[in-house]
Amino acid sequence: MSAAGHHILVYPFPTSGHFIPFLDLTHRLLNRRLTVTVLVTPNNLHLLDPLLTRHASSSLHHLLLPDMDPLPAPNLPARLRRLRDLHYPALLQWFQSLTSPPVAIFSDFFLGWTQSLASELGLRRIVFSPSSSFSYSLNMSLCRESLRIDDPQAENQTLSFPDIPNSPKYPAYQINSIYRTYKDADPDKEFYRRNWLQNLESWGVVFNTFSDLEAIYIDHLKKEIMGHDRIWAVGPVLGDDGLDTTNRGGSSSVPFQELVAWLDSRDDNSVVYVSFGSHYVLTLKQMDVVASGLEESGVNFVWSVREPKASQVSRDHGVIPDGFEDRVAGKGFLIKGWAPQLAVLRHRAVGAFLTHCGWNSTLEGIAAGVVMLTWPMGADQFTNTKLLVDECGVGIRVGESTQNIPESSTLARMLVESLDGSRAERSQAKMLSEEALNAVNGGTSDNDLGSLVKAINEIKPSTGSNKI
Repeated sequence: MSAAGHHILVYPFPTSGHFIPFLDLTHRLLNRRLTVTVLVTPNNLHLLDPLLTRHASSSLHHLLLPDMDPLPAPNLPARLRRLRDLHYPALLQWFQSLTSPPVAIFSDFFLGWTQSLASELGLRRIVFSPSSSFSYSLNMSLCRESLRIDDPQAENQTLSFPDIPNSPKYPAYQINSIYRTYKDADPDKEFYRRNWLQNLESWGVVFNTFSDLEAIYIDHLKKEIMGHDRIWAVGPVLGDDGLDTTNRGGSSSVPFQELVAWLDSRDDNSVVYVSFGSHYVLTLKQMDVVASGLEESGVNFVWSVREPKASQVSRDHGVIPDGFEDRVAGKGFLIKGWAPQLAVLRHRAVGAFLTHCGWNSTLEGIAAGVVMLTWPMGADQFTNTKLLVDECGVGIRVGESTQNIPESSTLARMLVESLDGSRAERSQAKMLSEEALNAVNGGTSDNDLGSLVKAINEIKPSTGSNKI
């Protein structure tokens, strides 16, 4: 093997919650001397800047493919289908033009159709999961088994999954609506299911997680789902290892040093950080409860407030109440737009995190060792909440989407209690943080990353006989 490792194509799903962790992993693969071409659309091209600055042009390349039609897709399956129809022909043409093509296609779990592309080209396909192995297990169970719901309108019907470790149970409203409300013959549902089933045909799967957090689910996937050991847990990948994390994913809407100065003036573990992710926009009722709860609690807080895009504006979207910023002056720091979340969570002053429990936020909170106040809104967030609260003991349930919105007084009490240094969740959070950091610093995740790179470098490059 030459000093430089094999060449792979990295294909992230083009939303920030999927794209950013995949780039974090790409940075680590580049540091292990692989050559990487990243497939990117114009809207996400700026996210590549830190990697392009850090790595030599001989090892990092990018392939620019078009964004989808500017008209919003009616649902996720339709969006996935558009992406496939738009990019599949372009990728085939690109591969045909190369004398030394990549040995593997490394793609997001939403891009199961790339398994067909890899098979056509005679290449290996590796799945990247930006979600937990627990959530991945649930998705595999849903796509392999026909979900039985007596009444699609019965949101609280309990659904059980005895084939998954710990036999989790969910009220119906917490299950992906594609499986819950679409009819079995619906072409969108069938396309989505097939997309996931194609992940089963992949050569391997890489998770942004670590063994101490999810060993039981990783083992389940190896033995019961995939039937082999080519499953690697390499997380948490959080933009470290030589990358600047202050602008990870974008530029903040406030000067970073101004935010740091405000945090520096606070005591250790005295601040609650509040964010519901890069996608979800709070409803009027949710916004009012969060604002009132923060005000009533009297705690110090940093709140990253997401304002709706033009396509998201509705009668029910929340806005910051009039006069709120004046009333919390000296106690609250508001960020309207993108926030340097990782840097905030790692600051010594931050002791708790009110979160929607997206997987990126979950891992960032775990690595920072903060207590998690959980308010899942959809997708894998209910499963992540189970992991944080029921299995790891680092979370406190606050609310659930719009089905369970707390009273502002209840939220205020929970905000205060989350900063109590004597709570069991705080000691558990510190212990889990140490396990996460140890995993990527010479521990299990570091070893799995090395094993992954070794496996890639052992793939025999195409001689051209598999080209179309």
